This record gives sequence, C-alpha cells and structure tokens, in this order.
Amino acid sequence: MDYRVVNLDSPLFSTLQHMIDLADDGDKSSHAPTRSYVRDSKAMAATPADVKEYPNSYVFIIDMPGLKSGDIKVQVEDDNVLVISGERKREEEKEGAKYVRMERRVGKLMRKFSLPENANTDAISAVCRDGVLTVTVQKLPPPQPKKPKTIEVKIG
Repeated sequence: MDYRVVNLDSPLFSTLQHMIDLADDGDKSSHAPTRSYVRDSKAMAATPADVKEYPNSYVFIIDMPGLKSGDIKVQVEDDNVLVISGERKREEEKEGAKYVRMERRVGKLMRKFSLPENANTDAISAVCRDGVLTVTVQKLPPPQPKKPKTIEVKIG
C-alpha cells in the first residue's frame, strides 16, 4: 500500500514504506531457483538412462559420450540417492578451424536415483565402456524369516 495516498507523507511513514518495499523485493528473489539448480535440472532432463533389476542387483546404464573415467563421478548421497554426473567440455578450437555445425551436446550430464531399501550402497561398481556407463548396485540378501520362539510351559 502506498501511504502517500492517505496523506501520511511524514518521514516515519516513508521509512516504513521503504522497509516494506525492500522486504517484498527480498521475497521475490529468495523463491527464485538458483543457477546451479537450473543447470542440474537441465542436465538431468537431457541425460537418458536405462534401469534394470536383476535378482541380485540393480543396473543403471547411462550414455556418457566422449567422457573419460576421470570425468565421471558416481556418488551416494543421504545413504540412498545414487548421483551420476560428468561434464563434457567443448574441444579447443584449432587455428584456422571453425564450426560449420555443432550438434553434439556439451555441458553437464547428471542423473539422480533414489535407491530402494534393499540396495547395498557398500557394493557399487561402475564401468565405462565405449561411452556407456554401467553402474551396478548389489542387493542386500533378504532377511531370514524369524523362527517362532517356543516357550516351555511349566506345571506348578
């Protein structure tokens, strides 16, 4: 509300109006997504993946074209979120060469997967072959069924 419309043009009210305006501006920027969030969201949307379930494991297959094993990170966050990321950088331009067409994707590649409860986060392996990353997460063995406990009945 503009207090000057109500003829309250005193320094006190103008200071209050300025403080309210600053608070409103601050609220707008705090709800905006951060630059890294937007970049990660785009990377996740543009990184296709296949997920297979086997009797003893889960297998995640992700295309990582042009990346070396040192450029790829496989991490587990919060004990159950598998994060696979990498970044493909643009090749250095050689003197006298210029791009006529550039269609291959450059930038960040990323996927996040929530692992099920039976995933063994201590037994994860990753292999990159011919630009395809295969991450295998072993399953925990199923819990043994509890045997019924027999209580001896005493006659008193």
